[in-house]
Amino acid sequence: RSRGRERRLQLVWREYRTLTSLLIAYHNIVIMKLVLVTEYVEIPEGVDVVINARQVTVKGPRGELFRDLRHAKVDMKLLPEERKIQLDMWHASSKVKAGMNSVCSAIRNLITGVTRGFRYKMRFVYAHFPINVSVSDDQKRVEVRNFLGEKRIRVVDMLEGVTCYRSTDIKDELVVEGNDILNVSQSAASVHQSCLVKRKDIRKFLDGIYVSEKGHIQAFGNDE
Repeated sequence: RSRGRERRLQLVWREYRTLTSLLIAYHNIVIMKLVLVTEYVEIPEGVDVVINARQVTVKGPRGELFRDLRHAKVDMKLLPEERKIQLDMWHASSKVKAGMNSVCSAIRNLITGVTRGFRYKMRFVYAHFPINVSVSDDQKRVEVRNFLGEKRIRVVDMLEGVTCYRSTDIKDELVVEGNDILNVSQSAASVHQSCLVKRKDIRKFLDGIYVSEKGHIQAFGNDE
């Protein structure tokens, strides 16, 4: 009996060592790091970019935008002759490398904002009680009335650099515009979240204000 027990312990220990070695090998493959990852962001004509300690300032025909990217472990270098921004990331795993794409997208959105701008279109959806939306004279505040027949007035203030207005050619449409995509999208989300259906079946009560279209204020290369 003792020999059989020792034999079983040896087999278990051998399987344990094999499984451990496989896990270590898999772990080394998964977290394999790249020595250097380089990406480039092109700067179009008419746009000026200033980089100071990973703080990016972009100036263009529509204005100026600023973004603080110090949280990203990326080396940024401005190449004025080639009109490009070089981004380098050293010894990055695959998960950390995904942050490189986020940084590139953030800079491209800044360039797009100062050249073309961003426009979100929202539609009013209601079955019985018509939603009444009014915009202030300075186009900085939205007031929503009669949502599901409620008497409460929902007030939403636009963020910095964002304006809104009622569409003239389409019924029950609100347009939100601005240069900073973060402020434009957050302002549209605030309007949407102010009209959420509570304590009812949302499969039946579909009333609300929803984003119907995302685009730019100016078409590519030409004004709309």
